[in-house]
Amino acid sequence: MVHFAKAAKHLLFTAAAILAIIWCESIAQSAAPLISLSINGHRIEAEVAANTEARRVGLMKRPSLPADRGMLFIFPDAGAHCMWMESTLIPLSVAFIDDTFRIINIADMQPGSQSYHCAAGPAWYALETNAGWYKLNGIGPGDRVDGLHMAPPVE
Repeated sequence: MVHFAKAAKHLLFTAAAILAIIWCESIAQSAAPLISLSINGHRIEAEVAANTEARRVGLMKRPSLPADRGMLFIFPDAGAHCMWMESTLIPLSVAFIDDTFRIINIADMQPGSQSYHCAAGPAWYALETNAGWYKLNGIGPGDRVDGLHMAPPVE
């Protein structure tokens, strides 16, 4: 019985340590500045990825993304930018956005996929959300993303 209690205590300690590491990593990854955006009256808080490293890492290795939360990628130039899901653990939807802050197209992306999901026209921004967020809120191509004028400059 003593060995069982020691083993259980050790297992509990190990599990707590692993959860603490995951939690700290999640906080460290979400240290990006936030911007408040809205589309058709639906609000979303987005972490900003305005430099090469932040855009490269994106939402990789995150175990979850809170509801009404996303990541805004700001590109240094307009283009048919593409996103992919290598090392990303959660399903996402991405909206590509032009210089008038209108959505060009939206793509749904599956965790771990190496398929490219690209803008259908010159995009300055990409906004990733939990999968289905746009559909759930009746948002589609042509809709305007309000609040982008407050985005920091690309680095």
